[in-house]
Amino acid sequence: MIHRESYDEVLDGIIAEDPRYHRDAYHFVREGLDYTQQSISKQKEGTVRHISGQELLGGMRSHALEKYGPMAMMVLGEWGIRRCEDFGEIVFNMVEHELLAKTDEDSREDFSGGYDFEDAFRKPFLPPETAAPSMDSAQRNITPVTDSDNDRSGQPSEPEASDKQ
Repeated sequence: MIHRESYDEVLDGIIAEDPRYHRDAYHFVREGLDYTQQSISKQKEGTVRHISGQELLGGMRSHALEKYGPMAMMVLGEWGIRRCEDFGEIVFNMVEHELLAKTDEDSREDFSGGYDFEDAFRKPFLPPETAAPSMDSAQRNITPVTDSDNDRSGQPSEPEASDKQ
């Protein structure tokens, strides 16, 4: 009887050979592939097809943002994923150990230059940049100081005497 290694046993072997990435990184890539295939099949009326490296990068980004929100970049970084090329390394580690399949056209280079992690994972959660107010608008919002404002004693100010009776 031939013993076939389980998914986790194969991952153990990959991590022993290439310890750059945490086990969870491999699970995330697998989930990201499923997420991307489901997203594309919804657009193409249920058709499941091969996913390109660039499509997978887009799906990984969406999946990470959906799953981890503003913590996505930190979580991925903890697993050793700091750039798109890291996704490619993980994918091809999995391909080489027959956990994923590829076509003849697929290569590690498909993951090069995908997107900047800062732009992809941090920028969506930053407040929108606003232009600094001009001096004119800043000056218009200043309330003039009156004599009664200068009394800082905390006592109510006496009403000024009026000639009107």
